[in-house]
Amino acid sequence: MKLNLRSLEAFRETMLSGSATAAAGRMGLTQPAVSRLIAQLEQDAGFELFYREKGRLSPTPEALMIYEEVDLAFGGLERIDALVRDIATFNAGLLKIVAPPSLSEGVLSTILTRFLDRFPKVRVSIDSRSTETARNMVANRTADCGFVKLPLDRADISTFTLSTSETVCVLPTTHPLARHEYLTPELLRAEPLVLLGFGTWSRRQIDDAFRERGVRPDVKMETHTVGSACAFAAEGIGIAIVNALMARNFVRSGTVIRVFRPQILHEYAFMASALGPMNRLAAALLEEAQTYFREQAEEAQSPALISV
Repeated sequence: MKLNLRSLEAFRETMLSGSATAAAGRMGLTQPAVSRLIAQLEQDAGFELFYREKGRLSPTPEALMIYEEVDLAFGGLERIDALVRDIATFNAGLLKIVAPPSLSEGVLSTILTRFLDRFPKVRVSIDSRSTETARNMVANRTADCGFVKLPLDRADISTFTLSTSETVCVLPTTHPLARHEYLTPELLRAEPLVLLGFGTWSRRQIDDAFRERGVRPDVKMETHTVGSACAFAAEGIGIAIVNALMARNFVRSGTVIRVFRPQILHEYAFMASALGPMNRLAAALLEEAQTYFREQAEEAQSPALISV
């Protein structure tokens, strides 16, 4: 036996409203059509659901027994319908993101605040993993999307460039080198430095810049986040050489940012799996990130003159 969903709906509406005529109005049908649906349900079930007396319907004990389950089932369908509508309008869902810690603690916090203002019922999960693990998570769709530093050469990942920024030096306002607009390896000779961890692409570029100028960098401290590098620079431990995009979120009072030369650029991108279509929430976050960085580019001033 397979019960007809429309017949069950007619039964439920009749029980709720008390008559086939009222049920017909709620369902947008005629009264005879509702009566036929109920008769079909009774035939399929093999027993009567209503006593019929002078055109009035009174539920049988069997009808009362099945009504609660029918009502619960339709309540579940209504919740599914509401969930589908919520998802369609971005009012529900979970967005899984992978991003470097420095980005999560900096500009990404602003981007996600704006994103959640638009979609307040969406939940966001941010994971910070090693670069390779983050890329694999996005490629195999364990994460919906991520933010990554370029270059990235993988056929299973699609990237959308968001920002290109300079390499800068962060140092105390009172430091003698703060009077310079640009800092070079020659000016930084014998100065204690705070650099991000050995082995990264940007670190290799910094090391190459010093080597090409014949200067041996005095690395006082190595760390793995721009925030900690800027904090150590503020304490006078050394001059931090970091990404300008990140540095602006971590500089403290009493420090300045000066551009490093030769120019070393940092490109950040939004990434998603190339093995399937980007989900709708990830696409909305990409749009928000693109808008944010476009606004930043329009407002940008030379970091060589920034101080706090």
